[in-house]
Amino acid sequence: CAFVIEEGFDMDQLEEIVASMEKCAKEVGVKIVAGDTKVAGKGQVDQVFITTTGVGAIKDGIKTSGAYAKAGDAIIVTGDIGRHGTCILLERDDYGIEANVSSDCAPLWNAVDALTDKVKDVHVIRDATRGGVGTVLYEIAREANVGIKLENKKIPVAEEVRGVTGMLGLDPLYLACEGRMVIVVPACEADQTLQILHQSKHTENAALIGYVTDEHPRHVTITTEIGSETLLPPPGNELLPRIC
Repeated sequence: CAFVIEEGFDMDQLEEIVASMEKCAKEVGVKIVAGDTKVAGKGQVDQVFITTTGVGAIKDGIKTSGAYAKAGDAIIVTGDIGRHGTCILLERDDYGIEANVSSDCAPLWNAVDALTDKVKDVHVIRDATRGGVGTVLYEIAREANVGIKLENKKIPVAEEVRGVTGMLGLDPLYLACEGRMVIVVPACEADQTLQILHQSKHTENAALIGYVTDEHPRHVTITTEIGSETLLPPPGNELLPRIC
């Protein structure tokens, strides 16, 4: 864990950041084993950068990849989408919009652990940070050479996020999430997957939003609320830089 801190940075804020990291580490049962702080000249960085590195464990019998998605598979998101990207955009830019939008940042290991203990045939697990859920789904479609069909009315979006994105002309599907996963499982495992996710603290609002299909390979389509099917535009430029 490394910090780069701008000269004059409020150290009380740093204490809040470290306390938040400690809380999350305790929740998932991991330890922060090393740390390093660097001081940069004023104006050289944007207040504070934090870089973390973790070492994970590979469970026996679990093998996931975007290339493993198959026609008929169910597509699940573990909560409402677009919250983190909306929150950061409102914090960074003065749009003159007042909205109570909080980030979805959350530790997800407990949910992954519980799911993979009981459902061994999980085809894909992806976080939806870079480019949001829409980008992840396009990546899966292209890796597996399949189509993906979504149902708009089943995609969970918080009302405050829907309001802000509607005013700014943005699609929540392409806004970053920090505590959300896209999970692809055989349709016969969808109900059990949802039941398991609904029991975990940060995935209690998981929802089935669509299916993998043989139609329109390498593309994502979405069924609108009036029943028409349209092509989801391929991902373009990211709205947030690498460091958000």
